[in-house]
Amino acid sequence: MAKRDYYDVLGVARGASAEEIKKAYRTKAKELHPDRNADNPEAEAQFKEANEAYEVLKDAEKKAAYDRFGHAAFEGGMGGGGRPGGYGGNQGDFASAFSDVFDDLFGDFMGGRGGGRGRAARGADLRYNLRVSLEDAYSGLQKTINVPTSVSCSSCSGSGAEGGAEPQTCPTCSGMGKVRAQQGFFTVERTCPTCGGLGQIIKNPCKACAGQGRVHKDRALSVNIPAGVETGTRIRLAGEGEAGMRGGPSGDLYIFIEVTKHDLFERENTNLFCRVPVSMTTAALGGDIEVPTIDGGRSRVKIPAGSQSGRQMRLRAKGMPALRGGPAGDMFIELAVETPVNLTSRQKELLREFEALSEDNNPESKSFFSSVKTFWDSMKG
Repeated sequence: MAKRDYYDVLGVARGASAEEIKKAYRTKAKELHPDRNADNPEAEAQFKEANEAYEVLKDAEKKAAYDRFGHAAFEGGMGGGGRPGGYGGNQGDFASAFSDVFDDLFGDFMGGRGGGRGRAARGADLRYNLRVSLEDAYSGLQKTINVPTSVSCSSCSGSGAEGGAEPQTCPTCSGMGKVRAQQGFFTVERTCPTCGGLGQIIKNPCKACAGQGRVHKDRALSVNIPAGVETGTRIRLAGEGEAGMRGGPSGDLYIFIEVTKHDLFERENTNLFCRVPVSMTTAALGGDIEVPTIDGGRSRVKIPAGSQSGRQMRLRAKGMPALRGGPAGDMFIELAVETPVNLTSRQKELLREFEALSEDNNPESKSFFSSVKTFWDSMKG
């Protein structure tokens, strides 16, 4: 199969600068590296193809020859120094090409070259799920929570060494926190197995924390829950997460809010909805009713005569406060006209008399059944 154009392999134009070529290769190397594409059998071949293209295009002389003669510049003794893919089988040329972006490539998923020297490990971030009522979400509250976490060891002041002694440089990685191994074409960098990537070891570990520099303990924290929170709101407490290894910085604590379901109100963003049952006579004749509000108060609502089920009325600014400022939401009253049950004989008698006099009082029913009759007549035709 014919070789692909080296510029196409890297995805750059023929007039691309050396920096643009290097940047394109760096992107390709990260994308196609076999360690990231274990389930893609074609990735290794594409990775080698990108290395071959970069080895030529990064060199000014080889690039000039390629621009003039194409792939033929490196075939049949035209002065290209052998085949670009390995250049006479010399693995050093491949390593030279790859070393230009080694730090960038491995830095993304191995912590960078020399990343362990002199640095203690940061503690993990923690998550705490907190349930609050709708009333608390409306008003906000101060709440104390107990968080199981790791705190700095008081016996060694977080150093991990007995008596607070200083850690020593790891002899395996010389304090780099990483070790390298050559595997064929590839130079693989791994976390140092002796120090775990810290670059330091402790010869006399603290007995209280076993050299970790931290111990497990429940912490009581006072948390301010602002008014207006809703389910999914995340509150970050910087430095309140797990303590770092051997004096490293603490992680953060993330509190995720869940607002519990309310018996009376339903929430939609900052608006509240309340379904209020009204009697058939109140809906027909109109009247006043009292409805509750989320702040514990009452509001008087006027029901217009002839109201139907599903009719909504708005109480402005009676909803939830906005979390990050802005106007409060509204409260919507939705009427549910209730049909009377368990009628007495007299009540039934009165309703039948009312029904006989109600021919013009139910316009929706009259219109519907008129349409039904027209439909049936058309079907007969």
